[in-house]
Amino acid sequence: MSVGDRLNSLLDRLTDDTAVGTGLTFLAAAVAAVLVIPLGWLFVDVLGLGGRAIDLATSATTLAVLARSVALVVVVTAGSVLVGVPLAVLTVQADIPFKRFWTVLAALPLAVPSYLGAFAVVSATGRGGVLANALQPIGVETIPTVDGFTGAALVLTVYTYPYVFLTTRASLLSLDASLVEAARTLNSGRWEAFRRVTLPQILPGVAAGALLVALYTLSDFGTPNIMRVEVFTQFIYARYTGFMQDYAALLSLQLLAVTAVILAVESRIGADDSGAYASSGNRGALSIRLGWLRYPLLLLPLLVGATAILLPVVVFGLWLTNGGPGYAGGSMTFSWTYGWNSLYVALLAAVASVLVALPIALRSAASDSRLAVLADRAPYAGYAAPGIVLAIALVSFSLNVVPAFYKTVPLLVFAYVVRFVPQAIGSMRTSTLQVDQTLVEAARTLGRSRFGAFRSVTLPLIAPGIVTGAALVFLTTMKELPATLILRPLGFDTLVTYIWRVQEAGLYGRAALPALVLVVVSGLSMAVILAQEDTADGDTNE
Repeated sequence: MSVGDRLNSLLDRLTDDTAVGTGLTFLAAAVAAVLVIPLGWLFVDVLGLGGRAIDLATSATTLAVLARSVALVVVVTAGSVLVGVPLAVLTVQADIPFKRFWTVLAALPLAVPSYLGAFAVVSATGRGGVLANALQPIGVETIPTVDGFTGAALVLTVYTYPYVFLTTRASLLSLDASLVEAARTLNSGRWEAFRRVTLPQILPGVAAGALLVALYTLSDFGTPNIMRVEVFTQFIYARYTGFMQDYAALLSLQLLAVTAVILAVESRIGADDSGAYASSGNRGALSIRLGWLRYPLLLLPLLVGATAILLPVVVFGLWLTNGGPGYAGGSMTFSWTYGWNSLYVALLAAVASVLVALPIALRSAASDSRLAVLADRAPYAGYAAPGIVLAIALVSFSLNVVPAFYKTVPLLVFAYVVRFVPQAIGSMRTSTLQVDQTLVEAARTLGRSRFGAFRSVTLPLIAPGIVTGAALVFLTTMKELPATLILRPLGFDTLVTYIWRVQEAGLYGRAALPALVLVVVSGLSMAVILAQEDTADGDTNE
């Protein structure tokens, strides 16, 4: 037997169903360990507080910040639903012209990191802001300053509602429109038909988007800081930088508890789909005739798109061409090394995430066993944990267990993988589910080994999902702020950490170039997402 035959025989034995199941048992255990052990180290830190832990956790200051954080989550989530659901209905079911254009415009705010949006809004409003200066020739001297709780809520709503928009839109595209039409023929009004038929079917999609909004808002660090509203992430960071590690750990556990409550509420809503009905025919075909209202309603996506996309581009573009506050002063000169550092760690995170996600996605797509479910769901613990909580846990874990990894690139990349690997798993699992297994079986009957069939048939078919997953991890890593800020090696700056440093120093003009670069790179993520969307509704150029 040749060496090649022996290798194929060995690979076959390693990749039979029993071996894969056993291998994934260890993989699931390893994934659970790398997620739970670092986060669990927070409990070790809290033990150092002793009896003070309860007093600190229930102090008036802590509870006030917690209440403010929860209030911000509620307001932003509600606002995102109020904006995202109508826009989804408008772009799927309404008879508006150029649906594809309005769909892309409504989704684009997701391409801009919310902290850059907050940066632009604060710089544009108030006396001496960009908008005020632009409007001076027509007699407008000041624009009301947008900051504080209201400002943070508005900015976060504008930049997170696309989560609800995209998930609701996907639900509407798969909606069995014949049920709605049947309700209309039974003398149900438009609103009654929506409430009784459409809403129960799209509610899981709305809940999924609302969950993403709530988790993002709870974990966001940059936007509240720029808007000068203290929420839990800032409260934790201040204690961490003030050398109060045990107090920061206690607060992190409280934030994780709030995250768990949000996940529990969403699971109840998302699972309550008894009124939903799936059908393979007439999906998304319902058309709502708006008449003359179609044009005024288009002001909604136009206004949101202009605020979320045009404003930051204009502000940063003006600073780049004309200079901005602090552009000529200070010593924080931008270096393209920061951009290369961002690309370097993002590429490492993307490759590592694919390697971790591939076996999990393949197994979860092929089996619904407890093992497969465990391997698939365990990584979402890291995805749900706020970046600042994960970073503080990893700092403590590395210092006490693996000090050689403290403040190193491998630790930073590990944090990115823990945070974003579910994006790769979801994309790759979807591609795997679409593989026609008869093609794999045909390759086996033609003499291909199990590994050979995977390499020649399965791998090329799931390659788009692998590329998409890697791209999503790459681009979200480029935008990650709190984990990068805390875990980066000394002297290792990236685009986001440089932007943060000059913002903190008031040298706003120096942030123009890296901010524009980040906006462009982030925009690629939306191109990837929208490229995967089913365009069978045939509305590209109505």
